[in-house]
Amino acid sequence: MRIELKKKKTNAPGSKLLSMAKKLNSKPTLFFILVSFMLLCAFLPVFAPLPSFNSHPHRRSHRNTVERKFEIANDRFWKDGEPFQIIGGDLHYFRVHPEYWEDRLLKAKALGLNTIQTYVPWNLHEPAPGKLVFEGFANIEAFLNLCHKLGLLVMIRPGPYVCTEWDWGGFPGWFYSMNPTPKLRSSDPSFLQLVERWWGNLLPKFVPLLYDNGGPIIMVQIENEYGSYGDDKAYLHHLVTLARGHLGHEVILYTTDGGSRENLEKGTIRGDAVFSAVDFSTGDDPWPIFKLQKEFNAPGKSPPLSSEFYTGWLTHWGEKFAKTDADFTAAALEKILQKNGSAVLYMVHGGTNFGFYNGANTGVNEADYKADLTSYDYDAPIRESGDVDNSKFNAIRKVIARYSSVPLPSVPSNIEKARYGPIHLQRKALLFDMLDLTNSTNVFESEAPMSMEYVGQFFGFTLYVTEYKAKGGGRILFIPKLHDRAQVFISCPSDDSGARPTYVGIVERGLNNKLNLPDVKCHSNVNLFILVENMGRVNYGPFMFDRKGILSSVYLDEEKVKGWKMFPIPLHNLNELSTYNPIKQAAYSAFSEISSSRKKLIHKYENTSKEPAFYSGKFSIDKSSQVKDTFISFNNWGKGIVFVNDFNIGRYWPLRGPQCNLYVPAPILKQGDNFLVILELESADPELVIHTVDEPDFTCGFSVHQL
Repeated sequence: MRIELKKKKTNAPGSKLLSMAKKLNSKPTLFFILVSFMLLCAFLPVFAPLPSFNSHPHRRSHRNTVERKFEIANDRFWKDGEPFQIIGGDLHYFRVHPEYWEDRLLKAKALGLNTIQTYVPWNLHEPAPGKLVFEGFANIEAFLNLCHKLGLLVMIRPGPYVCTEWDWGGFPGWFYSMNPTPKLRSSDPSFLQLVERWWGNLLPKFVPLLYDNGGPIIMVQIENEYGSYGDDKAYLHHLVTLARGHLGHEVILYTTDGGSRENLEKGTIRGDAVFSAVDFSTGDDPWPIFKLQKEFNAPGKSPPLSSEFYTGWLTHWGEKFAKTDADFTAAALEKILQKNGSAVLYMVHGGTNFGFYNGANTGVNEADYKADLTSYDYDAPIRESGDVDNSKFNAIRKVIARYSSVPLPSVPSNIEKARYGPIHLQRKALLFDMLDLTNSTNVFESEAPMSMEYVGQFFGFTLYVTEYKAKGGGRILFIPKLHDRAQVFISCPSDDSGARPTYVGIVERGLNNKLNLPDVKCHSNVNLFILVENMGRVNYGPFMFDRKGILSSVYLDEEKVKGWKMFPIPLHNLNELSTYNPIKQAAYSAFSEISSSRKKLIHKYENTSKEPAFYSGKFSIDKSSQVKDTFISFNNWGKGIVFVNDFNIGRYWPLRGPQCNLYVPAPILKQGDNFLVILELESADPELVIHTVDEPDFTCGFSVHQL
C-alpha cells in the first residue's frame, strides 16, 4: 500500500521560511545555509517511512546499515528490512548421495527457489543409543553450508518426529528395545529425556548457521503436523523451551499443520512465540485457508505460507505410480504466489529411500499396511535421478519466473546415464546355510517369539525357528500378529534329502495370517522356519506403534507353539560401515572353496526351490569417464535387496510393482570391477541375469496412475 503526501501540507513549512528570507538582507550565505537546514528538518518528518504493508521498522547499526535479520511483521516475511516471499522446496540430504547435493541444489535454484526445507531424521543420526553419526549421508552441517554457499536460505525441521515416508517418522527403532517403550510425541518423561539428549547434540550445530549469525537458517520447525496426531500442549511447549534454550529468542520457530480448524487447534501454539504455517491439498483454494491461518497467529504475524505445497504424491508397493498434472500443479502454485503468498514445494526433489529406511502407511486399521517404494521420486519436478527435462519442471519454472525478484539462473544439464549391459550372476549361497542353526552364538531363545527389536535387529530380517510333531493330514499355522511379511518353510531332519527346508507359503500382514502346512512323513519332529521381513515402520497416523517380527503367540491347530530360537540376520543399512559379516562374506567368496557335494546341492535347488539365496556378480567399467548413473532392472526376479559395492541400494519387488528398476548413482560405482550381492527371497530369474538400463520404470504390475 502506498501513502500519498498532500501537496498543500507539504509546502506550508517551506513557504514561511521563504517569506522570512525576503525580509533579511545581511549575511546571505550564512542565511541560506540556515534556510537549507531548516527546510531539511521540516521535510524529513513528512517523508519518513510510515507503518504500512510496504514498510517495516528495522534496526540499524551506528553506520546506518541494515542488520542481517529475518523476521515477521505486518503479515509479511522480512529479510534485512525488505519484504520477502518464500519460494522454497523440500530436498532431503539423506535421500541424495552427498556428491550430488550441489547438483540438486543448483537445479532447485534454477527452478526459481530461494529456500530449501529439509527434515532431520533422528534414526539416521543415532542408529544405536548414544552412537551419533554426522558423516556421509548424515553430514547435515556440510549440506547446510553448501546451501549457504549457493545462496539458498534454509527452513529446518528437526522433529523429533518427521513423517516424510521415512521409517517410523525418524524415530530410532531401538526405542522398542527399551522397557517400557517411551510414549512417542507426548510429555512422557522418558520420551522427553530422550528428546532433550538428542536435541542437546543436534541444535547447537545450528547456532552458527542461523541467519542472524551469518548462516542460511531462517526458520526452525517444532514437531510436524502434530494436530493430525495429538493435542498434548505441554509437550509442544516443552519443545519450544528446549529450542529457545539452544537457539536463542531471535530465530523464527514454526509449526506446520493441515489447513483445517481441528488440526490447527490441536497442533499450534497460540501467541507470537511460534509461527503457525499450513499445508493443504494441491488445487484447494488457498486463500480461505490462509484466512483461517491468521486466527492461529498473533495480529500482524501471519504471512500466508503453505509449507508443504504438494508437487506429486507417494506410492506404495502394489499401487500404480502416482502422477499429477504439470499444468494443474503450476496453476495451483500461481494462485498462492500472485497474491504475495509463500510456498514450499513438497517435494522439489524426492530422491531415494536407500537401505531399509522406507516408511509405510496404514488405512482404517493397523492391518491395512502399505509399505513405501524404494524410489521417492514423488513425481517431483526434479526426478529421482536429478533429471529436469520434464513438463512439470518447465511449467513450475515458468510460473515462478513471473514472481521472482531476481532473474532465474540457467538450468543445469541432466547427469549422464549409462547401460553397462547384462550382468551374469555366477555365485550363489542359500541363506539358511549361512546361518549356523545348531552352534550359533548369535541366537536368542525363549518360550514365546520375541520381537525383532528385542533381539537387536532393528531393520531387515530375523529367522524364527521351532519344531513340532508331525501329524497326518497336515497342520494349520496361525500367526495372529505378524509385522510385516513372513516366508514359511518346513524340513524333516531324518529325511534322506538332507533336511533342506521346503517352501510352504507366505504370511503377510493385512492379507492372511493362516497357512496350511502339508502332511509330512517324518520320524523326528518337523522343523518350522519363519523368515520375517521388516518392510518399514509406519510413519504416519494413529497406528505408529509398530514393532516388527512375530508379535503374538504362534498356533498349530489352535495349540500354542513353545520353544523358539531367533536368529538376527546382519545386513547393513544406509550410511553404516560394513563390518565383517559372515553372511555377506560367504556371498562374496569364491564358490571354488565350497565342497563338491555342496555344489551339487546348490545346483539341485537352484531352479526348483523358493529358498532365499544370495547371488553375486560383477561388471567392469574401463575408464573413469564412463562411470555414470545407471539403473538395475529386476524384471523376471521376485523380491529382495541388492548391494552394489557394499552400498545398500534398497528393496526390489517387481512381482508386486510398480517399481521395476533401482537407481544407482555414479558415486557408488568406480572404474574397474563393480560387485553386486543380491538377496533374492522368492524366485530368481532362471537365467540368473540382471540388466543395467539408463532410465526408470514404474510399470511392473500396474500402469501409471494419474491423480
